[in-house]
Amino acid sequence: MLHSFAGFAPEEPMSPSSRRDAKRHILRAQGTLNPRPQEVAHALFQESDFFDPRDLLQVKYEMLRQVRVENQAVSHAAEAFGFSRPSFYLAQAGFAARGLAGLIPQKRGPRHAHKLTAEVMEFVQQARAAAPSLRSEELAARVKKAFRLRVHPRSLERRLGQQQKERR
Repeated sequence: MLHSFAGFAPEEPMSPSSRRDAKRHILRAQGTLNPRPQEVAHALFQESDFFDPRDLLQVKYEMLRQVRVENQAVSHAAEAFGFSRPSFYLAQAGFAARGLAGLIPQKRGPRHAHKLTAEVMEFVQQARAAAPSLRSEELAARVKKAFRLRVHPRSLERRLGQQQKERR
């Protein structure tokens, strides 16, 4: 029986509930905790200690394997593992492109400060040079007026901090 997980090695054997809690914590930290484990209806995840419906990576991989190796219909496999057909195809494309890493959920939303273009940041730098005491809220208001672009003051602070680090 497994008594440790990556990064968690107890001195004494853990109770089953402690192991489940530890694994849940690790899955959440890795971003692979299945938000809907109760929707995984496939028999493998109901009858085995090895297969864990909370492990999103494991569930997605097994769903893909069922279609590719067991020749199961996509709609049947997706339903049995708690996914929609479009979600199956997203997982399949991710796996084809990046292997197991392609099954790990990615953060949604912009990956960078896409509104803060070089032109906007040049404007901000000039405004700060002219009035060094300007707070980020005022800078954001000036950006909104000049570019009709709404930016969060904290986004400006982060970007200005990055620029200072780049100059060093």
